[in-house]
Amino acid sequence: MGYSSASIQLVLLITLSGMLSPKTIQLGLCSADHNVGCIDIERKALLKLKQGLTDPSNRLSSWVGEDCCKWSGVGCNNITRHINRLDLRNRYSNGLDGDGAAEHAFAFGGEINPSLLVLKDLVYLDLSMNDFGGGQLPSFIGSLEKLKYLNLSGASFGGIIPHNLGNLSRLLYLDISNDPLETDLQWLAMLFSLKYLNLEGVNLAMATSYWLPTVNMLPSLVELHLPFCRLSILPLTLPSINFTSLFVLDLSNNDFNSTIPPWLFNITELEMLDLTVNNLTGKLPDSLGYLKSLRYLHLSDNSFQGSIPKSIGNLTSLEEFYLGWNRMSGIIPESLWGLSSLVSLDIYGNTWEGPITESHFAKLGRLRKVSIGNNSPNISLVFNISSDWIPPFKLRFLYIRSCQLGPKFPTWLRNQTELTKVVLRNVRISDTIPDWFWQLDLQLDLLDVAYNQLSGRVPNSLRFSYSSTVDLTSNRFEGPLPLFSSNITWLYLRDNLFSGPIPHNIGQVMPNLTYLDISRNSLSGSIPLSFGNLSQLEFMFISNNHLSGEIPHFWNNVPLLFIVDMSDNSLSGTIPRSLGSLTFLLFLILPSNNFSGEVPSFTNCTFLTILDLGDNKFSGPILASIGESMSFLQILSFRSNSFTGSIPLKLCGLPTLHILDLSHNNLSGNIPHCIGNLRGLKSDYTYEDTEAYGYQGTLEVVSKGRVLVYDSILYLVNSVDLSNNNLSGGCLWG
Repeated sequence: MGYSSASIQLVLLITLSGMLSPKTIQLGLCSADHNVGCIDIERKALLKLKQGLTDPSNRLSSWVGEDCCKWSGVGCNNITRHINRLDLRNRYSNGLDGDGAAEHAFAFGGEINPSLLVLKDLVYLDLSMNDFGGGQLPSFIGSLEKLKYLNLSGASFGGIIPHNLGNLSRLLYLDISNDPLETDLQWLAMLFSLKYLNLEGVNLAMATSYWLPTVNMLPSLVELHLPFCRLSILPLTLPSINFTSLFVLDLSNNDFNSTIPPWLFNITELEMLDLTVNNLTGKLPDSLGYLKSLRYLHLSDNSFQGSIPKSIGNLTSLEEFYLGWNRMSGIIPESLWGLSSLVSLDIYGNTWEGPITESHFAKLGRLRKVSIGNNSPNISLVFNISSDWIPPFKLRFLYIRSCQLGPKFPTWLRNQTELTKVVLRNVRISDTIPDWFWQLDLQLDLLDVAYNQLSGRVPNSLRFSYSSTVDLTSNRFEGPLPLFSSNITWLYLRDNLFSGPIPHNIGQVMPNLTYLDISRNSLSGSIPLSFGNLSQLEFMFISNNHLSGEIPHFWNNVPLLFIVDMSDNSLSGTIPRSLGSLTFLLFLILPSNNFSGEVPSFTNCTFLTILDLGDNKFSGPILASIGESMSFLQILSFRSNSFTGSIPLKLCGLPTLHILDLSHNNLSGNIPHCIGNLRGLKSDYTYEDTEAYGYQGTLEVVSKGRVLVYDSILYLVNSVDLSNNNLSGGCLWG
């Protein structure tokens, strides 16, 4: 994070204040004099504390013997031998095994014994990143009046922050972040010595009308972190500013919907301002240039309009400038390109205009991250860069989207040997990717060149980091389907000219795939059995190819599948019963193949939302179990098959069904009148989660004799088609 340098300065300030010596900053926190023991009454107090704690990993195994100053996490005054520091932070809080199990295994729990009150000289207390199960934050901590450092962050305390924390008038550092707590902040004004305050995630909604005047009463404040605090009011006026020493101000992820208040630009010592993810509006004022000390300016995910003020050029120390996902437009001012300290530039998600040339980057030798463009298919920003340009920087992150970068592949990437993320999406490149790019010694975790006119073959030479994404969607790549490294998890190869069979060993080579989209190519042959090795697969799109043969029996080995789309191929045979074992399945899309036989029961697929088996050769009855077990079903299409028998009355019990197509079959009997009363067909019914998983498929719906193809607006379509059967009965709607 960009806060690190400011935090280091804070530690120095705390050290200079006399709170801690440099030795205290060390993690050992043990006494320098090993010949003198600790105070006996304090030792017994620690043992009571230990007795009340749960310690699953036995972190307090050293808490034995007479000299408690030698115990892990305990620090004593070298002269008086009184305990003055207690560091019980869970240092395994990052989840070393990747799923948080280590964090929990090393976390203290239980209760904090009031015996801590015996430690009257305690100046440093750290209980962070433990798990106290949502229990009340102990109010007696407010009686430890000599405390100068208190860190309870991520310790899973709950309830109301006790007001008597306001008694800690000597406190310099207070961190109660990431706990399910709430407070009215009335206790805060008494902490007039405070230099660091972090209440991230604490619910301050009850203090939203007066939080700023309260914080403004802390004249020594250096860092203020109030993200995710449910604040909705950012006052535009402040009669006087007391916290003029503020270096870091983080008000991100709140509910502010005003313009940027003018008083903010009077805090001229700021080297970090984060207003990310609010609803701030209006133009960025020229007074932004007053904040000449800023090193980190984060304004992304708001509703700012207009262009970047020219005064941005005054921020000569700026290292990070994040302005993505606003509503800004116009020409990027020349003054921005003169900020030679810039390391990260993210102005993505706005509508910039005009040309960008190599001269714009001439002074940006420290640049490591560039993100520019937007999600619109329209292009108004043009890169005019000569083919022999050698950039002064070495990028790690390059994100350019919906800009004119082509038609040639950018040769200036040739010396960018430190890239980890490369996105050149919809940038009008109609070229082959040169061999030198594939041979760069890169370790990528993202490669996205989708929506261009790139051609040629794709080698397997690039290296990828763990959990990487490759997106080559909508180009003209040809030849055999490429096999990348085992670290790939998301693979998009849709809408290209890849041909030949799906590699038989795809499951062995890329076993960590969670998302596979190879649809809309010219792939042939059968579905490889090695798909059964893709145990983490959640999304499987192999539609619109020339695949043939029967579906293999591997479905028990891929239990996490949400979406299966095998439509528009030449697949044949019956549907394996094991496919019905996919308990998380949402969409099963199999139309336009040569499947036959009876449809197996999908009673285990209780979350199924779309079931499309149209344009095949299925026969037998429509199972009543569909209406009994699939209560989330919204689209059911069995059109153009050979189903027989009657329409099950149970279909009327599907509460969210809004597209039903049973046309062009051999169904007989009366049309159930209840079909016309399906709740999902009511105009006032809404479907909130239809697009939740971004399904990109299509569905043909016949309306008044016309075949209409729907994709992204399927959730808006209501349709019942029972035509071309042997059904009898009156009009469904009278």
